[in-house]
Amino acid sequence: MKRYISLLMLSFGMLQTTAAETLDSQPSMAESIQAALEHERRTDSEKDRDKNRKPSETLKFLGIEADMSVLELMPGGGWYTKILGPILDPEGKLYLSIGAERTAEKLADQPGFGSTKLIPFDRTNFVRKSGSRQFDLPEFSFGIKKLDLVLTFRNQHNFTEKGRRNLNQAIFEALKKGGRYGIIDHTRRHMQEDSSENWRRLDPVLVIKEVQEAGFELVDFSTLHYRLDDELRYEVGRKTVTGNTDRFTLLFRKP
Repeated sequence: MKRYISLLMLSFGMLQTTAAETLDSQPSMAESIQAALEHERRTDSEKDRDKNRKPSETLKFLGIEADMSVLELMPGGGWYTKILGPILDPEGKLYLSIGAERTAEKLADQPGFGSTKLIPFDRTNFVRKSGSRQFDLPEFSFGIKKLDLVLTFRNQHNFTEKGRRNLNQAIFEALKKGGRYGIIDHTRRHMQEDSSENWRRLDPVLVIKEVQEAGFELVDFSTLHYRLDDELRYEVGRKTVTGNTDRFTLLFRKP
């Protein structure tokens, strides 16, 4: 009997050692993010923007993990996609949607992006009224459930109040319970009316109100992209402003 117990203890000890060695061999999230920042698909001009956009600190704040299912909305040229894809490949999944077709096609079959998938979005859903700079969105669904994290970087300003409301609701439905929603966008003064200079800025208080109305809880905010020298007066595309705007960074949770 003693011999049997000794064999069991020995086997258990070996299992513990093997598990510990496996954990030790896995890269930390900080290492995974750094490797993604150095990925071959990123151009020198993209890397030059790291100092301003602080992707490592931003993704740590947003709580990215290698085994997550993540949805990035409106990825544009794929600046963040090229970082997220390698972090989530192969353990997790990265989904792209809303104006994401070109980026998804460009990265398809590339090393580090085997877990990146496109969720098609009908572009006819974009409705821009005459004279408006922003798009409406109808009620819609991403057709996916139980996501861990949804991210949008400097995009919410592209939509009307109605469009943001329907977008927030679709995101709420796509997330699992406890799933998180991260928003970064250009800051507008509180309660300031629309103008030709501020239409690509949003009042963060308004954003918090709208997202909470969709059912979310505000979890945290960050001053990572706070810029004291941004007067919040000028169009974000101006040469004197672009790349140097004050940006709010918010994190919400689906209860």
